[in-house]
Amino acid sequence: MDWKTLQNLLSGVNKYSTAFGRIWLSVVFVFRVLVYVVAAERVWGDEQKDFDCNTRQPGCTNVCYDNFFPISNIRLWALQLIFVTCPSLLVILHVAYREERERRHRQKHGEQCARLYENAGKKHGGLWWTYLLSLVFKLIIEFLFLYVLHTLWSGFAMPRLVQCTNVAPCPNTVDCYIARPTEKKVFTYFMVGASAICIVLTICEIIYLIFHRVLRSVHKVKAPGDRSSRSAASRASTCRCHHKLLEAAEQDPIPGNDKLQASAPKLTPI
Repeated sequence: MDWKTLQNLLSGVNKYSTAFGRIWLSVVFVFRVLVYVVAAERVWGDEQKDFDCNTRQPGCTNVCYDNFFPISNIRLWALQLIFVTCPSLLVILHVAYREERERRHRQKHGEQCARLYENAGKKHGGLWWTYLLSLVFKLIIEFLFLYVLHTLWSGFAMPRLVQCTNVAPCPNTVDCYIARPTEKKVFTYFMVGASAICIVLTICEIIYLIFHRVLRSVHKVKAPGDRSSRSAASRASTCRCHHKLLEAAEQDPIPGNDKLQASAPKLTPI
């Protein structure tokens, strides 16, 4: 898997993230992706080859391995890293949509018209909700994968000995031994700890976003004069755009040009 491509995609999220979001991304790539690529893949590379059972029954070793490891830890972590970073791409897509909408607006109505967005990457309106939903999705995915990891192996520890009982074609009870159980247990605890840190950072970021939004709303209520002056400036800019369209219609009176006399476009940020 090319993790560098994923890193390049997500590096653009830093421009639109809060401080907690930047720390979260650093933790993901330093303590999860880097550890996964450099060390974890090698530790789990020999898991099935060195999974020894005290039986010569054909197929018994493979069945016992599948019974205890329905999905490998290393592949489960790879899925977790992919799914937990994908919601961040929603923010990039939303900002790209805003920039494209602004570009088309400029093309259609000219550079003198009022801008649709003061800053396409600023977390206001729909982008704020997109950012918040991406955090909620990340939180759900983290908890879900931790629950699956804990449920499949009845905890996060890695036993030295596992027993296969009543698993065909194994005769009676078969004892099987896992390769490097202590090393695998250390890496499992490390990855679970890194996931827990990411969960805490995500919760802090959600609280920060909501608190900042509430604080901004309170300031708007306390300062109605500033809000009215901003709306007046916006109306003035819209009127300039409207007059420009009317002047263009008067200078070039072509039949069917009544559309230019329509009101200026609605500035509804998304």
